[in-house]
Amino acid sequence: MRKILVVDDDESMRGLVRMRLSDTYEVIDSGEPEEAVGLALKHKPDVILMDLMMPKFSGFELCQSLHSLIYTSRIPIYVITGEASGKYQEHCQNLGATGFFEKPLDFAQLKARLEEELNKTRPERRQHVRVRMKVDLVLRGADANGKYFEQATATENVSACGFLCHCTLDLTKDAVVEVYLAGNQERFVGRARAVRKESAGAPWQSYGFQLLDKNSNWVLQD
Repeated sequence: MRKILVVDDDESMRGLVRMRLSDTYEVIDSGEPEEAVGLALKHKPDVILMDLMMPKFSGFELCQSLHSLIYTSRIPIYVITGEASGKYQEHCQNLGATGFFEKPLDFAQLKARLEEELNKTRPERRQHVRVRMKVDLVLRGADANGKYFEQATATENVSACGFLCHCTLDLTKDAVVEVYLAGNQERFVGRARAVRKESAGAPWQSYGFQLLDKNSNWVLQD
């Protein structure tokens, strides 16, 4: 069941949304906007619904924070407010909001819009939070021509399940490499598969790797 995160300091509104949507979606809700980012990282919702005017942490700030983080930036955010939509709509869209609904909610319209949004083809979202970190690695495997290589590189970011790094070699998608932590004594980490390629046409490429298996030597664990 797809998940929706509802952030609204009005308890009655959260209860109404839960009652009207829980037959179709798993609804996670909170009246504390400062908890929203943590809940989004923990539950990985497919959509976020948020009130605009909340104490301590406004919907404007929350929308901007969620849109600026690597993991949550791709989650569609719909602002729900009692204010006239035209007053703040453009500003919220500039902060990363996908859409706008006025109170009182038209639940038939909301359900139709959510269904349309969730049926869109989207880039695969990351299942683990990525951390910007430089880790020196050695990759060993075969290039696109089947030739064995040994490549020293450094990561741009890492997660518990993978990493992004530069590579001067031409690798095919799904190419599998052995991964070692570089240093005075190399330490074997596991095997990784190339799942995406960036910077096409440049002298070097950036490859996103997913770890197929790993041991305790990897820098981040689940």
